[in-house]
Amino acid sequence: MTDQTTPDIIYTKVDEAPELASASLLPIIQRFASAAGVSVGTRDISLAGRILAAFPESLTDDQKQSDDLAWLGELVKTPEANVIKLPNISASVPQLVAAINELQGQGYAIPDYPESPSSDAEKDARARYDAIKGSAVNPVLREGNSDRRAAKAVKAFAQANPHRMGDWTADSKTRVASMSSGDFRSNEVSATLPGAATAKIVHVAADGTETVLKDGVSYPAGTVVDATFMSAKALDAFLESEIAKTKEEGTLFSLHMKATMMKVSDPIIFGHAVKAFLAPVFDQFGDRMKALGVNPNSGLGDLLARVKGEADIMAAIDACMADRPPLYMVDSDRGITNLHVPSDVIIDASMPALIRAGGKGWGPDGKEHDANCVIPDNSYAPVYDETIKYFKETGKLDPATAGTVQNIGLMAQKAEEYGSHPTTFEIPADGTVKMILDDGTVLHQHSVEAGDIWRSASARKAPIEDWVNLAIDRQRAEGCEAIFWLDATRAHDAELIKYVTPVLEAKGVADKFKIMAPREATRATLETIRRGENSIAITGNVLRDYLTDLFPILELATSAKMLSIVKLMQGGGLFETGAGGSAPKHVQQLMEENHLRWDSLGEFCALGESFKFLADAKGNAKARVLGEAVEAATQGILDHGRSPGRKVGQPDNRDSHYWFARYWAEALAAQSDAADLAAEFAPVAKALADGEEAIVSELAAVRGKPADLGGYYHADPAKVAAVMRPSATLNAIIG
Repeated sequence: MTDQTTPDIIYTKVDEAPELASASLLPIIQRFASAAGVSVGTRDISLAGRILAAFPESLTDDQKQSDDLAWLGELVKTPEANVIKLPNISASVPQLVAAINELQGQGYAIPDYPESPSSDAEKDARARYDAIKGSAVNPVLREGNSDRRAAKAVKAFAQANPHRMGDWTADSKTRVASMSSGDFRSNEVSATLPGAATAKIVHVAADGTETVLKDGVSYPAGTVVDATFMSAKALDAFLESEIAKTKEEGTLFSLHMKATMMKVSDPIIFGHAVKAFLAPVFDQFGDRMKALGVNPNSGLGDLLARVKGEADIMAAIDACMADRPPLYMVDSDRGITNLHVPSDVIIDASMPALIRAGGKGWGPDGKEHDANCVIPDNSYAPVYDETIKYFKETGKLDPATAGTVQNIGLMAQKAEEYGSHPTTFEIPADGTVKMILDDGTVLHQHSVEAGDIWRSASARKAPIEDWVNLAIDRQRAEGCEAIFWLDATRAHDAELIKYVTPVLEAKGVADKFKIMAPREATRATLETIRRGENSIAITGNVLRDYLTDLFPILELATSAKMLSIVKLMQGGGLFETGAGGSAPKHVQQLMEENHLRWDSLGEFCALGESFKFLADAKGNAKARVLGEAVEAATQGILDHGRSPGRKVGQPDNRDSHYWFARYWAEALAAQSDAADLAAEFAPVAKALADGEEAIVSELAAVRGKPADLGGYYHADPAKVAAVMRPSATLNAIIG
């Protein structure tokens, strides 16, 4: 730990819409918390903040940024941790470059992002930037396993006010396409280490030349260590075939990846798709485009920007696109396709949205169409494939009567694929990749070809056992169906099952749980919630991510309203405020119309849990009263329809914060067990009620006009505060 003073609760500074909302909500939280002697401080894990922290020698003393992520990484390993973690940007290269350019324009003398580093200085800068991109935050903070579920008030509201679901028909052409061989799923091998070990990863070329890809990878005893690869040739053949099939079927071509979290492997796969879609153009102009700086991994948008002055290349692209199937669109009004930016289409959000819409995606013509959902690796594609097949057979789900799916996710200590970035490599030449332990044992090896994507992932014994015990606790508390989503025919899952079954048997609860492969578990769970019953999905790290978007989007219309508790293994608490990304479209709307439609319900849910956790950890009875009053305020937001509207002219995020503060104050003023809190907040509640007309009017007055934030990735705090706190009446009451 550093010598920084640690507040009772850390509220993370992040990016985009959640950070804008914080400028309005955090002053309210801090004012109310102070009444219970609770300090609420911030630490900066935003993309811009992480960039600045990485280059202190390039900055003036006034510009220097502390490495708050590293500081938090130490805090979460202690019992004192109480962190409310908002969604942050998991940056793709285009986002990273855009943030760098903005910071440079603001006078920060940080280096450019070197696409092809040659000098030592460029290689050093590239290494620092590579540590920032992708999911750099979550693996550091998640020193515990995940307990995600819909808060009871949120679920009850969703059932009483069901959202619209698209109609599914048996003749829908929408389908999932995935590789049947040559992918990560089919090439996976796995082993559990009997003792602690250190490994190196070596590439042996066909001529015998050995290259150490990674050295000194250490594992404690009991670690499950996987290795696998995706064949570049098999991937290219698959993509070529699916492009042709999509055109023949008359559907949209859509690629669904995770190029943010899987920051090494998935951008490469994305690049293969861009190259496959424009294959005739690359065949004819590949060398020229490379000289222009084209890297297909950066997406079609970057490619078009680099070749826009080359008339013959642009003509070839137009001709190729006219001959291809139409692309699934991110923004059809602006011509942003599925292949434009690798971080624009993230599978755990894009697939549930398409499924909720009845299998429809937006085409370049601005209309909805069936789609071919291309998910190259077959490890988790069966979940979406089975969901689509199920709804074709049974019709759409009814949110008014559907049960709920909770999730217990194995994610502590960089578990599974999401922790594999340092051990993922694009293979430079034909040969063999070996994973060799320090005693000389070859743990895993694969024959590979140039361009193949090889990776190793691991899951440690302590997090696995903690995950199983957390599942037992949750099943006991809920008393409902509980399924371990593990496939005995998959190498990695087979090793996990060897941990799961002995623990269940030793605790006498084996009859309370099922172990099912993801495809079968998907159908069983859908049938359960269609009956109005509940289920607990106990999954690995990637399925945790996928399912905690899929089921909430079907049940609640969004995953941003989920209660997400990380019980840290050393006794602290991490309270995540739901998924949903950082909502760049929300920021765009605010900048154009001064309307922020971000819904802070996830923050409300996390805040209540954080206060109650603090009450138990520090014996602060007032903190528990605050937490229970937060729950009452959240219920008030839902019951009275105080969530933000989508369009300018409707109440927005700032209005919802006013109502949250008012309901919170009213709940505290009504307290009979905390007279001093009641006395303090009675006049606050009265002032908020008496000031309703003025506050609502002041909030409405600013909307409909452009808003100046002073930056996108690195906004000006004073300008943001002026935009997000425009009510003088409310500000005077809150202080």
